Amino acid sequence: MSVRNVDSLPTEDVAAGTGTKRQVLIGADEGPNFAMRRFIMEPGGGMPMHTNTVEHEQYVLSGGARVQIGEDAHHVKAGDVVYIPAGVPHNYQADEGGEPFEFICVVPNGPDSIQLLDC
Repeated sequence: MSVRNVDSLPTEDVAAGTGTKRQVLIGADEGPNFAMRRFIMEPGGGMPMHTNTVEHEQYVLSGGARVQIGEDAHHVKAGDVVYIPAGVPHNYQADEGGEPFEFICVVPNGPDSIQLLDC
């Protein structure tokens, strides 16, 4: 068991992203079933189309973005919940101007292979 403040945890740039950082809140070494991460995208930042071998459960904390999941595009904002099944192509494009797009992402512990897709 651990209790920490988010401000005490490091962030790292997401190599495939633009203006995107990731912060591991609960890592695979701490939670037996799930890892919890926080993503922060600067206005206009984003992540290219990609797939993961694990599902994603997400809760939007602030800002807004266009999220494409498979063939469907959605505009999400603070308070929205997003589910992305394993293997489904998805991407993110944070809104221009305004505040950063931030969300919590919970994924099952286990191997996760990320594949960038050409679009």
